[in-house]
Amino acid sequence: MTPFLITAGLVLLLLGAVALIKGCGGSRVVRVDTPLPKDFPAQGFSHAVFESLLQEYVDDEGRVAYRLWHDNAGDMARLDSYLAALARYSPLNAPERFPAQSARLAYWLNAYNASVIKGVLLHWPLHSVNDVKARLQLKQGQGFFHELGFVLGQKTYSLLQIENEQIRKPFQDARIHFVLNCASGSCPALRPELPKGPQLETYLADATARFVSDPSNVRVDSEARKVYLSAIFDWYADDFLNDLRRRGKPAPDLIAYVRDVAPPALQAQLEGAQEYEVVFLDYDWSVNGLGDGP
Repeated sequence: MTPFLITAGLVLLLLGAVALIKGCGGSRVVRVDTPLPKDFPAQGFSHAVFESLLQEYVDDEGRVAYRLWHDNAGDMARLDSYLAALARYSPLNAPERFPAQSARLAYWLNAYNASVIKGVLLHWPLHSVNDVKARLQLKQGQGFFHELGFVLGQKTYSLLQIENEQIRKPFQDARIHFVLNCASGSCPALRPELPKGPQLETYLADATARFVSDPSNVRVDSEARKVYLSAIFDWYADDFLNDLRRRGKPAPDLIAYVRDVAPPALQAQLEGAQEYEVVFLDYDWSVNGLGDGP
């Protein structure tokens, strides 16, 4: 084989790898063959079925009873009926159903979380979402977040594409990182009530305060002069800093962001921590189940 062919082959392989890492839009498409929920509205969009399922299977700490859910054929079918509604309508192909921005953002947030749950149940029993392997495994989480495809509004997306292309880029609200749940121990906790409609602003603010108030996500060590932050703040640092800039906050940095959104007690701890070292915490990728795993 000539050097040119070898080089060309390596380039093609590299380009293919990059395409996989960026998100394939669904190499393995998750399809549901279920009617829409009973009494699904002729106008607007209802998340009622998904909310009722979360109220049944999610505890107060955001842990999910995946085994019980997986073993209940009726409730698996109810989830599929909600996924069928997501598959048929989205703000892109049925904008008349989502006249307000809050309704559009709520759709994508709930679609992401419901798709994650479906992905876990589809592969149950599962220790970690990282155990779902891609056909060509080049990156941790690739099989689950990059290669699984979910149909939303008659178009297929990977979880990575839902997050980046339909949520982060168009809405530019850093608080979404405290609502999106990746089915892992260090993710923001799932809540039995859903973000939706006019209540979305309050929901986002409350989810943000809850996340930063949890010592497993944010804690200040004054003696060591360190602030420990969830790895989420590292991965999406630009989102948080840009949020401060958009709101005209001076000298934006991650500690300033956390202080700005934190409840008063944590704000007081962070007041004198501006010069502290920021240390990002290890991320727990074990499934956020109720101890009923494999």
